Amino acid sequence: MARYTGPKHKLSRREGINILDKTSGSLQRRLNIPPGVHGRKRKKRLSEFGQQLREKQKAKGMYGLYEKQFKKLFRYAESQKAETGELLVSLLETRLDNMVYRLGFARSRAGARQLVSHGHVLVNDQRVNIPSYQIKEEDLITISTKSQQNPAVLQAIEERKEFVPYVVREGASGKLIRMPKKEDLEVPFDPQLIIEYYSR
Repeated sequence: MARYTGPKHKLSRREGINILDKTSGSLQRRLNIPPGVHGRKRKKRLSEFGQQLREKQKAKGMYGLYEKQFKKLFRYAESQKAETGELLVSLLETRLDNMVYRLGFARSRAGARQLVSHGHVLVNDQRVNIPSYQIKEEDLITISTKSQQNPAVLQAIEERKEFVPYVVREGASGKLIRMPKKEDLEVPFDPQLIIEYYSR
């Protein structure tokens, strides 16, 4: 299973934005300082290709995907009749690990991914341990009975009070009521530049 296991702060500092929803004060203070020994030196102006690459890297880092996974998802979105950029964001948002995060069962996407991988999540009463599983409208996502007693899960549920418009949660269950739209989210990357990157 492909996943990034290196320093999480490094990804956010490389992009200059908090793509991993980390709340630590040390990260907030260092976001404008790129990682590495020479991070404080003046950043070079990016070329057109460099800008496209950085937008792709932001999206990959945010959702925790490797290149092969991300490219496969993009090619699928590109092959459909819908608008490619909006469909790409929609596909990323409806991955099971991201839906567990959006429903507030975990405090981060990495934590949500771990819940799914360890078999703590049910989809329509069936155990699913594949983080990339695509959720469909009206699919019911539930935390297993045993995991509902997990202090980390209980804390995450207690903390999350506001939700994106396309999900609803009741207790330890939630569902996707409609597919995400572009106006529902403020993603920190530009889907159009990602399209241009893969269209080279």
